[in-house]
Amino acid sequence: MLAVACGTSTQVPFVRPGIEVLLSDSLHVLAGKRVGVLTNQSGIDRHGTNDIDLLLGAGVHLTALFSPEHGFRGLMDQASIGDEVDAATGLPIFSLYGDTRAPTAEMLRMVDIVIIDLQDIGTRTYTYISTALLAMRSARVAGVEVVILDRPNPIGGRLVQGPTMSPSDTSFIGLLQIPMRHGLTFGELALYGNAELRIGARLTVIPMDGWRRELWYDETGLPWVAPSPNMPDLESATHYAGTVIFEATNLSVGRGTPLAFQVVGAPWLRPAAVLERLGDVPGVILSDTVVTPEAPTDGKYDGLRLPAIRLLVSDRRLYDPVRLAARILASVDSVHGDSLTLSPGRFDRLIGTRGLRQVLHGAGDWPSLWRAWARAREAFETRRSGVLLYR
Repeated sequence: MLAVACGTSTQVPFVRPGIEVLLSDSLHVLAGKRVGVLTNQSGIDRHGTNDIDLLLGAGVHLTALFSPEHGFRGLMDQASIGDEVDAATGLPIFSLYGDTRAPTAEMLRMVDIVIIDLQDIGTRTYTYISTALLAMRSARVAGVEVVILDRPNPIGGRLVQGPTMSPSDTSFIGLLQIPMRHGLTFGELALYGNAELRIGARLTVIPMDGWRRELWYDETGLPWVAPSPNMPDLESATHYAGTVIFEATNLSVGRGTPLAFQVVGAPWLRPAAVLERLGDVPGVILSDTVVTPEAPTDGKYDGLRLPAIRLLVSDRRLYDPVRLAARILASVDSVHGDSLTLSPGRFDRLIGTRGLRQVLHGAGDWPSLWRAWARAREAFETRRSGVLLYR
């Protein structure tokens, strides 16, 4: 559990995700339609029943299923995933994380409308929104409607943090020029992308009932289902917006351990020396620990005991995971400059800008970098105001 010092009420709000609102209030939008569903194991109601069973039980005519990165059941962590057939329903499952990243015209001839229900985690680099946007673009060309069933932003909808992605760093891990921590729900992201990328899809968002922007996932009353294999809990999701940048370095983020994205480690790391240089950081407790990755999907240090820095949130109102990650990287570079390596292209795509790497290499200064990030965030918050569905 997150250590929370927010002064929030202990009463759990009654939040209904988009799938429940659709079934109770908006089922008419599917009447007489052949329906495709882009979802995975995160597409469930408050009681844990999956979308497919719910829709079939409501008499919806399902004709095709689509899956994003990690597959229909969210168990795969590999570079490419193939098509399959759903054993329970006999429906085809078209993978959108392989040679094909968007539904083809042939696939879309099977449907009149595509429902998308995926759990985002509030960070730009999470690929589910890229899959949704590409599906929306294909649907627009094919004349197919798109319905997004909205879900909470697990790390809240108030805080916006980190740099805004530059156009030159656009990729599948970042199609939108938004900050690393964007503060939008999946439905709001889809609305924003539909406008900003000029997709022009016939898009309907079925909003949640009862969600407010200040709510974190553990305040919604909804069950946590890991949206991907290395996102075991809300603590990992809270750090991910920062620790994801270490994926482009020779530092482990704890893949293959129960603490994925909650640690930063390597065989050569001296955590105490790095922490001494780092000093105190608002909203987070930093300590040294040891982890042993087992069959890590990033291939880093399988079976080795790694000295590591552990991150634990103490006050999520104050915590800025992106800024912390930048500071940790700078401290590691100061202590272990001969050992630390990074992949420049991948690093820039993850963080979304070349500014951080330039400062690390002495081609800029930290105050100017923070100011540039802040200006871009302010501009984004103005632009996003038109798509906000919740207060």
